Amino acid sequence: MKHLLFFSLTLLLAVNITYAQSAKYQRVMEQNVALLDTAHSLSSVVDLGNRFERIADAEKTLALPYYYAAYCKVMTAFLGNDNSKADEIADKADELITKAETLDKPNSETYVIRSMIATAHMMVDPQNRYMQYGAASAEALNKSIALDSTNPRPVYLQGQAKFYTPEAFGGGKSVAKPIFEKALSMFGTFKPATDIAPRWGKGATQYFLSQCN
Repeated sequence: MKHLLFFSLTLLLAVNITYAQSAKYQRVMEQNVALLDTAHSLSSVVDLGNRFERIADAEKTLALPYYYAAYCKVMTAFLGNDNSKADEIADKADELITKAETLDKPNSETYVIRSMIATAHMMVDPQNRYMQYGAASAEALNKSIALDSTNPRPVYLQGQAKFYTPEAFGGGKSVAKPIFEKALSMFGTFKPATDIAPRWGKGATQYFLSQCN
């Protein structure tokens, strides 16, 4: 009877510790995910990425912190002014998103990050890298849409790609505008799976759409 009581108390303690850790993880993730909406400067995105990476390394078995760390990392390539560092940044983002995919599996959201990573590589030398990395970026977005046709983020990035593509090559603001409009409409109906699931991109879509008028 004493052994049974000891086992029950030990099990109860383990459950309470796990719950406390889970509640702390949820709380910290919610706080940091909320900061994504206001992190627009290079320094703030770097800081936020470091936070997510620390959470990921502490938890070790959860994919989402690595996903957000990868997102923040690749965003620093776009926010920075030194394209010579973009390859190194993109490689680090690739390592992080690979960890996320290893812990879970490739999905619509991770393919969005892979598209951004390819774009970061491309912008080092667009003229010579477009055929390789432009195609890789577009392919990743197509895979993202195939896995979740309700996800507005790959559509937003398709609009962004057209926005920056010269009109002579099939791009331009007039081509990008209806794509951004579609993405914005999708953001209005998209339902994240959880409170800490990806939801970023609406503000950026609205910004780019305003530039198309």
